[in-house]
Amino acid sequence: MSASRRSGATDELGPDEPGASGEPGGSDLLAALLDGMDAALCAFDAAGVVTHWNREAERILGWSAKDAVGRHGFAGWAVRTADAEEVQARLLSAMRAPGRQVHEFALLTKDGGRVLVRTQSAAVRGADGEPAGVYCAFSEVHAQIDLERSIALSEALFEDAEWGVVLVDADLRPAVVNAHASRAFGIGRASALGRPLGELLAQGVEELEAALTHVLAEGAPPAPAEVWVTLRSPAEGEQRRCWRNAFLPLASPLAEEPVPLGVGWLFTDVTEAKRGEQEAALLRFRTKQLHRAARAAAECEDPLEAATVHLDYALAGFADHALIDRLADAPRTPDAAGAVRLVRLAATPAGAPGPSVLTGAAGLPVRYEPGHPALSCVERTGCVRAEAGSVPPELAREWALRRQWPGDAVHALCAVLRSRGRTLGVVTFLRGAARTPFERSDASYAEDVALRIAAALDLAGATREP
Repeated sequence: MSASRRSGATDELGPDEPGASGEPGGSDLLAALLDGMDAALCAFDAAGVVTHWNREAERILGWSAKDAVGRHGFAGWAVRTADAEEVQARLLSAMRAPGRQVHEFALLTKDGGRVLVRTQSAAVRGADGEPAGVYCAFSEVHAQIDLERSIALSEALFEDAEWGVVLVDADLRPAVVNAHASRAFGIGRASALGRPLGELLAQGVEELEAALTHVLAEGAPPAPAEVWVTLRSPAEGEQRRCWRNAFLPLASPLAEEPVPLGVGWLFTDVTEAKRGEQEAALLRFRTKQLHRAARAAAECEDPLEAATVHLDYALAGFADHALIDRLADAPRTPDAAGAVRLVRLAATPAGAPGPSVLTGAAGLPVRYEPGHPALSCVERTGCVRAEAGSVPPELAREWALRRQWPGDAVHALCAVLRSRGRTLGVVTFLRGAARTPFERSDASYAEDVALRIAAALDLAGATREP
């Protein structure tokens, strides 16, 4: 038996032999409890004699219960003789002090080594309430420091971390949420607990749940994963953000077999950096397209063909359809007045994809209704954006056809064609419902393309003059 006691304590702790019902006696139960503890434990009676010694204490120091029980204090075996009196006094002082006492001192192992331990001791009181002894739980200092560091790290992550930290249970519901994560979700820490992720995020839930399920089944991925999510914010509406996520599987250290407790999910917002990368990549691509278009147009004998080459190169990754309309009359100067009439010069095929086709040989004006974006573009001498808005597909198709555009167009961007201080026409870029609306950066690119198309049209007009 690894936990023993001196004679005379039997009545207080319970009989040694099993009871009449065959259940284990009090001493057997006490021995099992002591031996099953993860911390080393010993106990002293009021005179300072060792009464209990468990297996963890034997593992740390090498002294067995048979070696330890019955000895008076640690003097001469578990501590140096010079330190024995001080150690004994500090341990037994717990009988006269309220609560637990924490001390650190060096103990001797059975093979002569020294181990620095941290002890927690408290008084054991008898039935009359008087101190009957002291129990002392101890562990190696480095193990205790590791535990304290782990606890401190956990508290820091859940209080002051610049990353969002969420503990997700096996049902993929948040069990613990730190302050940073609650701010990212736009909801209180307590309100987020136990709720499905679909109630916290409008989009990106499927990707996150798939990642969490993978971690529960297969373990942590080798690198962080970036996921675009859309947050539901009552004050600011839906916000699209990019999160860089790291996942850690959590398993119980107390079970013989790894038992999944959930997933530790850490994330940080990298939206601005990601958008910067995307804008830089888009700018590089568009610059290369302009360069390729210029080289291809330089090989065209017909300036009108050069204009369509610029249009085709600009269309890649930018829009679904494109149109070039020229002024039916002479080029328009800034002080010109009167109605604007436009003739369709070139257009991309409305059906299957292909190169732009020159049209409008008859010179008939396009039936643009008053206030049409192309007409407004000529009158303002600047870019004009238009879109169908959030309407059913039938109404969006009607909106496009009424403006003489392909039926699947829902976003439009018109850029004026100007050369030598004169307006020559309009180039129109159209996007379908699968694409995002045109932005300011798109308008700048459209203006660059329009300048090149306008130069080609101006050259075509100059070469056809008598």
